[in-house]
Amino acid sequence: MTTKYAALLRGINVSGHKRVPMAELRAVLGELGHTDIATHLQSGNAVFRSDSTDEGALAADLERALHERFGFSVGCIVRTGAYLAAVADACPFPAAELEGRQLHVTYFDRPVDSDRFAALDAQAHLPEAFELGDRCLYLYVPDGLGRSRLAEALARPRQTDGLTATTRNWNTVAKLVEMTRV
Repeated sequence: MTTKYAALLRGINVSGHKRVPMAELRAVLGELGHTDIATHLQSGNAVFRSDSTDEGALAADLERALHERFGFSVGCIVRTGAYLAAVADACPFPAAELEGRQLHVTYFDRPVDSDRFAALDAQAHLPEAFELGDRCLYLYVPDGLGRSRLAEALARPRQTDGLTATTRNWNTVAKLVEMTRV
Protein backbone atom coordinates (compact mmCIF):
# COMPACT_ATOMS: atom_id res chain seq x y z
CA MET A 1 0.00 0.00 0.00
CA THR A 2 1.25 3.48 -0.81
CA THR A 3 1.06 6.62 1.27
CA LYS A 4 0.45 10.12 -0.05
CA TYR A 5 3.10 12.62 1.02
CA ALA A 6 3.94 16.28 0.60
CA ALA A 7 7.52 17.40 0.09
CA LEU A 8 8.18 20.94 1.31
CA LEU A 9 11.40 22.41 -0.05
CA ARG A 10 13.09 25.24 1.80
CA GLY A 11 14.28 28.44 0.16
CA ILE A 12 14.05 27.64 -3.54
CA ASN A 13 13.09 29.99 -6.40
CA VAL A 14 13.40 33.08 -4.19
CA SER A 15 14.65 36.13 -6.11
CA GLY A 16 16.25 33.85 -8.71
CA HIS A 17 18.33 31.93 -6.16
CA LYS A 18 18.36 28.14 -5.89
CA ARG A 19 16.25 27.79 -9.00
CA VAL A 20 14.40 24.46 -9.16
CA PRO A 21 11.84 24.27 -11.98
CA MET A 22 8.77 22.34 -10.88
CA ALA A 23 8.95 20.09 -13.95
CA GLU A 24 12.43 19.03 -12.84
CA LEU A 25 11.25 18.52 -9.25
CA ARG A 26 8.52 16.22 -10.58
CA ALA A 27 11.13 14.40 -12.69
CA VAL A 28 13.43 13.91 -9.68
CA LEU A 29 10.56 12.51 -7.62
CA GLY A 30 9.72 10.13 -10.47
CA GLU A 31 13.35 9.01 -10.74
CA LEU A 32 13.21 8.20 -7.02
CA GLY A 33 10.38 5.78 -7.78
CA HIS A 34 7.47 7.86 -6.52
CA THR A 35 4.12 8.04 -8.32
CA ASP A 36 1.05 10.27 -8.58
CA ILE A 37 3.32 13.34 -8.53
CA ALA A 38 2.06 16.93 -8.65
CA THR A 39 3.45 20.32 -7.68
CA HIS A 40 1.83 23.49 -6.36
CA LEU A 41 3.19 26.98 -7.05
CA GLN A 42 6.91 27.56 -7.68
CA SER A 43 7.97 27.57 -4.04
CA GLY A 44 8.78 23.89 -3.66
CA ASN A 45 5.55 22.10 -2.84
CA ALA A 46 5.15 18.62 -4.27
CA VAL A 47 2.84 15.72 -3.51
CA PHE A 48 3.53 12.10 -4.37
CA ARG A 49 2.82 8.50 -3.44
CA SER A 50 5.44 6.16 -2.04
CA ASP A 51 5.71 2.65 -0.61
CA SER A 52 8.06 3.99 2.07
CA THR A 53 6.84 4.80 5.56
CA ASP A 54 9.99 6.69 6.60
CA GLU A 55 9.52 10.45 6.18
CA GLY A 56 13.12 11.15 7.18
CA ALA A 57 14.53 8.76 4.59
CA LEU A 58 12.24 10.18 1.91
CA ALA A 59 13.45 13.72 2.73
CA ALA A 60 17.12 12.65 2.78
CA ASP A 61 16.78 10.85 -0.57
CA LEU A 62 15.14 13.91 -2.13
CA GLU A 63 17.78 16.26 -0.70
CA ARG A 64 20.54 14.05 -2.11
CA ALA A 65 18.89 13.79 -5.54
CA LEU A 66 18.30 17.55 -5.73
CA HIS A 67 21.93 18.23 -4.78
CA GLU A 68 23.12 15.83 -7.49
CA ARG A 69 20.83 17.44 -10.08
CA PHE A 70 21.31 21.12 -9.25
CA GLY A 71 24.62 21.31 -7.37
CA PHE A 72 23.27 23.06 -4.27
CA SER A 73 21.71 21.94 -1.03
CA VAL A 74 17.97 22.17 -0.50
CA GLY A 75 16.42 21.40 2.86
CA CYS A 76 13.37 19.14 2.50
CA ILE A 77 10.62 18.18 4.87
CA VAL A 78 8.36 15.27 3.92
CA ARG A 79 5.06 14.74 5.70
CA THR A 80 2.04 12.50 5.17
CA GLY A 81 -1.24 13.92 4.00
CA ALA A 82 -2.76 12.76 7.29
CA TYR A 83 -0.20 14.84 9.21
CA LEU A 84 -0.92 17.92 7.08
CA ALA A 85 -4.65 17.52 7.69
CA ALA A 86 -4.08 17.12 11.44
CA VAL A 87 -1.95 20.29 11.50
CA ALA A 88 -4.68 22.22 9.68
CA ASP A 89 -7.37 20.85 12.01
CA ALA A 90 -5.35 21.76 15.10
CA CYS A 91 -4.81 25.40 14.11
CA PRO A 92 -5.28 27.54 17.23
CA PHE A 93 -6.26 30.61 15.20
CA PRO A 94 -9.61 31.15 13.42
CA ALA A 95 -8.36 30.19 9.95
CA ALA A 96 -11.78 30.46 8.32
CA GLU A 97 -12.02 34.10 9.41
CA LEU A 98 -8.56 35.16 8.21
CA GLU A 99 -6.97 35.92 4.87
CA GLY A 100 -4.38 33.36 3.76
CA ARG A 101 -1.58 35.91 4.06
CA GLN A 102 -2.39 36.47 7.74
CA LEU A 103 -1.84 32.89 8.87
CA HIS A 104 1.24 30.76 8.30
CA VAL A 105 2.58 27.40 9.37
CA THR A 106 6.29 26.77 9.78
CA TYR A 107 7.05 23.06 9.48
CA PHE A 108 10.08 21.69 11.34
CA ASP A 109 12.05 18.55 10.54
CA ARG A 110 11.61 17.32 14.12
CA PRO A 111 9.78 18.13 17.36
CA VAL A 112 10.73 21.48 18.86
CA ASP A 113 10.85 22.18 22.59
CA SER A 114 8.97 25.30 23.68
CA ASP A 115 12.08 26.36 25.64
CA ARG A 116 13.62 27.33 22.30
CA PHE A 117 11.11 30.20 22.06
CA ALA A 118 10.78 31.03 25.78
CA ALA A 119 12.99 34.13 25.57
CA LEU A 120 10.70 35.79 23.04
CA ASP A 121 8.48 38.46 24.54
CA ALA A 122 5.18 37.53 22.90
CA GLN A 123 3.42 40.52 24.47
CA ALA A 124 5.79 42.91 22.71
CA HIS A 125 4.60 41.63 19.33
CA LEU A 126 0.82 41.79 19.83
CA PRO A 127 -1.47 41.53 17.95
CA GLU A 128 0.86 39.10 16.19
CA ALA A 129 1.01 35.71 17.86
CA PHE A 130 2.46 32.22 17.51
CA GLU A 131 1.82 28.82 18.97
CA LEU A 132 3.80 25.61 18.71
CA GLY A 133 2.15 22.50 17.35
CA ASP A 134 3.25 19.00 16.37
CA ARG A 135 6.57 19.63 14.58
CA CYS A 136 5.21 23.00 13.47
CA LEU A 137 4.60 26.57 14.51
CA TYR A 138 1.43 28.49 13.76
CA LEU A 139 1.98 32.20 13.10
CA TYR A 140 -0.73 34.86 13.01
CA VAL A 141 0.43 38.09 11.35
CA PRO A 142 -2.50 40.44 10.65
CA ASP A 143 -0.44 42.72 8.38
CA GLY A 144 1.27 39.87 6.51
CA LEU A 145 4.59 38.10 6.87
CA GLY A 146 6.70 40.76 5.15
CA ARG A 147 5.91 43.37 7.80
CA SER A 148 6.04 41.06 10.79
CA ARG A 149 8.50 41.81 13.58
CA LEU A 150 7.48 38.55 15.27
CA ALA A 151 8.32 36.50 12.17
CA GLU A 152 11.71 38.20 12.07
CA ALA A 153 12.30 37.35 15.74
CA LEU A 154 11.21 33.75 15.23
CA ALA A 155 13.68 33.35 12.36
CA ARG A 156 16.72 34.38 14.41
CA PRO A 157 19.46 31.75 14.77
CA ARG A 158 18.68 31.18 18.47
CA GLN A 159 15.24 29.94 17.47
CA THR A 160 16.15 28.03 14.31
CA ASP A 161 19.70 26.77 14.90
CA GLY A 162 20.02 23.12 13.91
CA LEU A 163 16.53 22.89 12.44
CA THR A 164 15.27 22.52 8.93
CA ALA A 165 12.23 24.77 8.81
CA THR A 166 10.04 26.04 6.00
CA THR A 167 6.97 28.25 6.11
CA ARG A 168 3.76 28.17 4.07
CA ASN A 169 0.83 30.58 4.12
CA TRP A 170 -2.60 29.24 4.97
CA ASN A 171 -3.74 29.13 1.34
CA THR A 172 -0.87 26.77 0.55
CA VAL A 173 -1.47 24.74 3.72
CA ALA A 174 -5.10 24.22 2.68
CA LYS A 175 -4.17 23.37 -0.91
CA LEU A 176 -1.62 20.77 0.18
CA VAL A 177 -4.19 19.17 2.49
CA GLU A 178 -6.55 18.97 -0.49
CA MET A 179 -3.86 17.57 -2.80
CA THR A 180 -2.81 14.85 -0.34
CA ARG A 181 -6.28 13.54 0.40
CA VAL A 182 -6.29 9.85 -0.43
